[in-house]
Amino acid sequence: MQLAFVLYKYFPFGGLQRDFMRIALECQQRGHQIRVYTLTWEGDVPPGFDVVMVPVKALFNHTRYEKLTAWVEADLAKRPVDRLIGFNKMPGLDVYYAADGCFEDKAQNLRNALYRRWGRYRHFAAYERAVFAKGAKTDVLMISEVQQPLFVKHYDTPAERFHLLPPGISLDRRAPANAPQIRAEFREEFGLADDDLLVVQIGSGFKTKGVDRSLKAVAALPPELKKRTRLFVIGQDDPKVFQVQSAALGIGEQVQFLKGRSDIPRFLMGADLLVHPAYNENTGTVLLEALVAGLPVLVSAVCGYAHYIAEADCGRVLDDPFEQAQLNQYLATMLADDSARAAWSQHGLVFADTADLYSMPQHAADVILAEHHG
Repeated sequence: MQLAFVLYKYFPFGGLQRDFMRIALECQQRGHQIRVYTLTWEGDVPPGFDVVMVPVKALFNHTRYEKLTAWVEADLAKRPVDRLIGFNKMPGLDVYYAADGCFEDKAQNLRNALYRRWGRYRHFAAYERAVFAKGAKTDVLMISEVQQPLFVKHYDTPAERFHLLPPGISLDRRAPANAPQIRAEFREEFGLADDDLLVVQIGSGFKTKGVDRSLKAVAALPPELKKRTRLFVIGQDDPKVFQVQSAALGIGEQVQFLKGRSDIPRFLMGADLLVHPAYNENTGTVLLEALVAGLPVLVSAVCGYAHYIAEADCGRVLDDPFEQAQLNQYLATMLADDSARAAWSQHGLVFADTADLYSMPQHAADVILAEHHG
């Protein structure tokens, strides 16, 4: 079959983008042709992928997305495909991969009424409706159980159009046999002493991921513990605001901001704790990557994958609604207790051997290639 995938932008470190890549490669391995429509592409193009850069420009993103939709529609009329799979919400999709939560729900609960009179709102609301409306034909690949009821509430989407996928952690994220050696080399490279404690926070979009909360929690550590603690924040974002904040909190020397990178497993094995106090997060793949690498996790309850941390008993989940004081307290107690961290690490590795955390691309490809679309 000839498959077409469409996503607004591709770069190697985004969660949505990595999911897209693994699903498309799985379909290609099964013998299907891959075409990709996108506005921007950073990084390598896999052999055999036909990447089409859509040449549209506009002042506003949403206007640009509308032009992209029209351009792709015209191109598909000339060069038809068997399936159109979207990783952003838009009209005309056979299959939509739900990397993002329900826009309409946020618009009604987190924004004022005025917001809903703007063109930007009208665009995103219409594009979401095109996917989820009761009469639409799009099959939806869900990665977060918490979002499905919201879509049903706003659009009355029939249950049979939802397909809940298991997580899709790359097997290379699992701790290899020589993990202790990788850890030792990593810590030497970054100048960490044996009794230094490294906290990592990983994810693009520092504001949404709650980096401000993490900085406050590190600043609030008891003096002895604080002296030994370093925080690495890794992701594609502008750290300026947060560098200013860490300087103001008096921890500028202990906090390092690093761009998105491809050697994340080294950081997971070299660190002592992953902190992820996100404001909202559809899933949070990095939580499972930490779990399978044996790194204890401290996470806010709103993350779709937080329940795995509780089930595996490989860290602690904050209460909802979030309270900074609880984060401060949990961070301090987790860093102070070496034996608890060793136990959480062990629990994570055991869970990684038994739970299905890896087969998302295979399940997604099954749905995409099934016969019942449209």
